[in-house]
Amino acid sequence: MPYKLIVNGRPATVDAPADMPLLWVIRDVLNLRGTKYGCGIGQCGACTVHIGGRAVRSCQTPVAAAENARITTIEGLSPDGSHPVQVAWAEFDVPQCGYCQAGQMMSAAALLAKTPKPTDQDIDAAMNGNICRCGTYIRIRQAIHKAASLATNQPKRAAQMVSGGSAAGGE
Repeated sequence: MPYKLIVNGRPATVDAPADMPLLWVIRDVLNLRGTKYGCGIGQCGACTVHIGGRAVRSCQTPVAAAENARITTIEGLSPDGSHPVQVAWAEFDVPQCGYCQAGQMMSAAALLAKTPKPTDQDIDAAMNGNICRCGTYIRIRQAIHKAASLATNQPKRAAQMVSGGSAAGGE
């Protein structure tokens, strides 16, 4: 069945079964490979994307539930890597193996859009369920604080984060 989606600000029509996980639509139908398959049961966070600005596990979200929704993948966070989360991740050298990082960054971006100046407790609560097998949690927390600071110092970017948009004009 055809479904209309808005992925990274671009309209797309995909022909997929209603119960096909959004993860596989993103990766296999739309050929956007940044979103990762981790556990398949929504427990690790590697597959996190935004739907309407909210962090969701795409492995557990049927494509039918995302019809006409604004979906943002890691590729849509910023076309040039200038999103505060991406800049901070690089500055703090957060990734080790890197496999979980797309999901980590998407969860962090959703947190900052909702809570521009998060406490450690806010970060812990928002990132709970994003598993990093390399244990880079301390650097993740540091990077989120830095991203919050960067966003505060970039008024245009901060406004886009709060509204759920991206520099690419999409979500």
